Amino acid sequence: MRGLTLVTISAFALIGCADNPPVEGADAAPPPTRSATATLHLADGTEAGRATVRETPGGLHVMLDVHGLRPGVHGAHLHTIGRCDPPDFASAGGHWNPTGMKHGSMNPQGPHEGDLPNLTVAADGRGALSADIAGARFDSLIDADGAAMVVHADPDDLKTDPAGNSGGRIACGVLTAG
Repeated sequence: MRGLTLVTISAFALIGCADNPPVEGADAAPPPTRSATATLHLADGTEAGRATVRETPGGLHVMLDVHGLRPGVHGAHLHTIGRCDPPDFASAGGHWNPTGMKHGSMNPQGPHEGDLPNLTVAADGRGALSADIAGARFDSLIDADGAAMVVHADPDDLKTDPAGNSGGRIACGVLTAG
């Protein structure tokens, strides 16, 4: 009797599934995550690390790994133009700022979307940074003229417009979508 009950329940379960039409898009794969990477270089052409920007459901996730830099704290920012002409990397333009804000997370009128936390480089010249930019759009960053990751000589004070008194640009990498 028990075997007949299980067969009956199973049959009703299958019938119930057949009566429910599939939900539109339920089997569709999530949209692919887009990303861009950059190899950073010093003014003399020496490789200095790698940056990755990855699209997330809530914005963008930025990862930066550097080597061969002077130990200490350095400003790190996403810049508006995908060019890194030495020696000063001025070709990268200003900070990425599609919302027209002032510089710095401690500025009441900020921050730029390209403002990142400071990068700490250890005594061995290595450092890493990971940050999320809520609400940022991949297509706004990787636009017709591209974008760049720039590391500055000094710490970012996180409030002074336009660049947080973070000094000269010491490493730069052009972000390339891939």
